[in-house]
Amino acid sequence: MFIALTWNVEDLMPPTERLIFNFNSREELKKWHLYSDSEYGGSSSASLEIMDEGNGLQGVFSGNLSLDVAEGSKWNISRSGFCGMRSKKFDGFIDLDAYDTIALKLKGDGRSYITTIYTENWVNSPGQMEDNSWQAFVFVPKDNWYIARIPLARYLPTWRGNVIDASMEMNQSRILGMSLSVNAGGGIPGARSGPGDFKVELDWIKAFRTQ
Repeated sequence: MFIALTWNVEDLMPPTERLIFNFNSREELKKWHLYSDSEYGGSSSASLEIMDEGNGLQGVFSGNLSLDVAEGSKWNISRSGFCGMRSKKFDGFIDLDAYDTIALKLKGDGRSYITTIYTENWVNSPGQMEDNSWQAFVFVPKDNWYIARIPLARYLPTWRGNVIDASMEMNQSRILGMSLSVNAGGGIPGARSGPGDFKVELDWIKAFRTQ
């Protein structure tokens, strides 16, 4: 007896989008931790809350960027005025090899932010605990919800905030975590910059397959 097997090639393809983070529950706070220059003698501060800003629950990443450095600090930091929120490491890793774009739904303050993807360490210092990082700027328009789409090919390899001048390819199949950060200086031309308050609301972060 012969059994005819039929299938649709689309059944073998991953979905066109994958939810990575959703900021609609206070449980999401357990997945993130905050950092700033205050760990190295700076005076910047940040918070991450899940709040209802009138359109359901969203994440609110806010704080103050300061260029001040505490006198007598044992850390000799070369720059201050930065804050960030970094996800705790996934249970293992996530595989985004089938996707080509990261998208964030957010509402901000006219600043540009840095979105970072962390992968297993095989570039900078093999055998050490520090992850490889890949970064891209994202501009967050003021006061309106906006979906920022960043091709994964636009993420550049970095080492402690500086772009590595080398041709490398991200290992998208072994993603360990992500972060969103903001600096007082630099960023996208025309975006708000400098010390002072910052605030960005977050709805979700997803991966998309556009091709």
